[in-house]
Amino acid sequence: MSNKISAVITGIGGYIPDYVLTNEELSRMVDTNDEWIMTRVGIKERRILTEEGLGTSYMARKAAKQLMQKTGADPDSIDAIVVATSTADYKFPSTASIVLGKLGLKNAFAFDFWGACCGFLYSLDVAASMVKSGRCKKVIVIGADKMSSIVDYKDRQTCPLFGDGAAAVLLEASEEENIGVMDSHLRADGKGLPFLHMKAGGSVCPPSHFTIDHRLHYLYQEGRTVFRYAVTNMSDDCALIAERNGLNKDNIQWIVPHQANLRIIEAVAKRLDLSMDQVMVNIEHLGNTSAATIPLALWENESKLRKGDNMIFTAFGAGFVHGASYYKWAYDGAQ
Repeated sequence: MSNKISAVITGIGGYIPDYVLTNEELSRMVDTNDEWIMTRVGIKERRILTEEGLGTSYMARKAAKQLMQKTGADPDSIDAIVVATSTADYKFPSTASIVLGKLGLKNAFAFDFWGACCGFLYSLDVAASMVKSGRCKKVIVIGADKMSSIVDYKDRQTCPLFGDGAAAVLLEASEEENIGVMDSHLRADGKGLPFLHMKAGGSVCPPSHFTIDHRLHYLYQEGRTVFRYAVTNMSDDCALIAERNGLNKDNIQWIVPHQANLRIIEAVAKRLDLSMDQVMVNIEHLGNTSAATIPLALWENESKLRKGDNMIFTAFGAGFVHGASYYKWAYDGAQ
């Protein structure tokens, strides 16, 4: 009888653009200020990809290339590449296929995963299933979004929230037990459509002079409703995962939440009776990078991680997709 296969993260790569968009600069673009933004969401600055002609695939490729250099992964050994994004370079082909081509992967298949801000969480679970089934041995999972491409910088409610970035993990098969992706609870509530969406650009409302003139190609969000649902669902999902796996404040090393709003993150920590020292937070200097927030948090905090650390990943996004995953870290982080 063959041993049970575990799906483990064996390395992380990341990329954030050089340009820093500060609250002070935003206040010259729209009616807002640093105090208003910090009080409501906890964001001081965000990174923006400003170079013309560069999109999400550029950042995804940069993150994946760093990942492969750090892990020494042979390009020919990669079985699949998954890019979680809501800001694909094109309607088609997939952003993942572009990244695959730029990296020179010859034995892999590639696809995009549209799960909004929950995209990485969903993608990691799907990739883990591919690995645990024996179908794949090495999968690159990338969370990447160029949110600046869909943000209306005349909308003071949404433009302070988002930034650009990408991060990638290498998910590998292992015969070591009690390590890697342990458990997941993933859900969706389609009732969220009216509260968080882009009005035009899809098959329901294709691009036209009307949609452009009426600024319908930007992200729309009803903040209060989204905030309320995010707090409730992320907190409930984490509590369920913790209870199901015997986790509590004494044996959880890290919560890695989606970085949408500092108040949401604090509410999740409070629900689990955890201190903020046990929570990975980078929203103040990166903002909400959508599908990239969780892997970017891992990338920035890799040196703090130790083998066997119990971690809960959690996210919430458009479509009112949400969930939490229990992950047991597989190696001591780079020093």
